[in-house]
Amino acid sequence: MSTFWIITLIIAFIISGIYVVYKSAKKFNLSDEQLKRIKERNKQLDAEDNSNK
Repeated sequence: MSTFWIITLIIAFIISGIYVVYKSAKKFNLSDEQLKRIKERNKQLDAEDNSNK
């Protein structure tokens, strides 16, 4: 019977840990200007990578 409680406790601990990570994850609220700059920077980096090959 003791093994049952240990397994139950471990499963509860894992599920609660996953739940905490899920709830604490924050989404980025970026403005349109910030998104535009990020996309432009990514294009520049891709172009540099392609020219270095």
